[in-house]
Amino acid sequence: MADTTPRPANQVLIVRYGTRSTNRSDVYLNHGVYREDDGPIDMDYFFWAIRTPDETILVDTGFSVAGGEARGRTILIDPARALALAGAEPGTAPRIIVTHGHYDHIGNLPLFPDAELIVSRREFDFWAGPHATKPLFHHSVEDVELAHLRDAAARGTVTFFQGSLNVAPGVRIVEIGGHTPGQSIVFVETSEGTVLLASDAVHYYEEYQRDMVFTSVADIVEMYDSFAHIRDLEASGAVAHVVSGHDPSTLERFTPVEGDLHGNAATIGAPPAGAAR
Repeated sequence: MADTTPRPANQVLIVRYGTRSTNRSDVYLNHGVYREDDGPIDMDYFFWAIRTPDETILVDTGFSVAGGEARGRTILIDPARALALAGAEPGTAPRIIVTHGHYDHIGNLPLFPDAELIVSRREFDFWAGPHATKPLFHHSVEDVELAHLRDAAARGTVTFFQGSLNVAPGVRIVEIGGHTPGQSIVFVETSEGTVLLASDAVHYYEEYQRDMVFTSVADIVEMYDSFAHIRDLEASGAVAHVVSGHDPSTLERFTPVEGDLHGNAATIGAPPAGAAR
């Protein structure tokens, strides 16, 4: 018998705020082993908002203006303004899921000093430990942003989890590893099926479809296993939509947003009653 249980009325908002142009050999580890010509590739930068009937939950906050400019990234819309347009005004205290500690995912946490942060214990411990300063890891972080995360933990505003955590009805965060030790993904139940916010478990769609490992990786075996797991979730129908962390084709796959975020945002699922469209 078909499952007729109503799905939670959640909506996913995908917001692009930055971009850059580079080469394939810069984003895929040991690109030469694939015996393909190098070539140009773009990389977009996103954060995500989950609109539930009761609240807007942020999934990451993007890079700060300073963090982006230091790396030559192009800012399409000021991240603070984009966050506000997504329903998270700076100075408020939304719940924020932190998928991992890289600069382009936690750069704007200081805009929300009283927010509850939800992060994998393994991820937090790694960036608080001795390996965080090693060059192959450190280039992807900003010390001041990691310090903010530690300060938040000291203040008691961080909720740690191991394995998985149900954040809200129809919203679950799961630790998957690979890209970073505690890299996490988020499952969201919507009217259009289960959405997998892959964050940087999947930078590009071809990454998990073709087993192409990203250049920044903590555990290659875990990354391959995460690719296989996501493919299995799609094949079984457990996941209807995979949302990548950086693929420029992402917005084209979903419903475009009108208004101030037009051209830089898309949604999946019907909005909860009372939510801004």
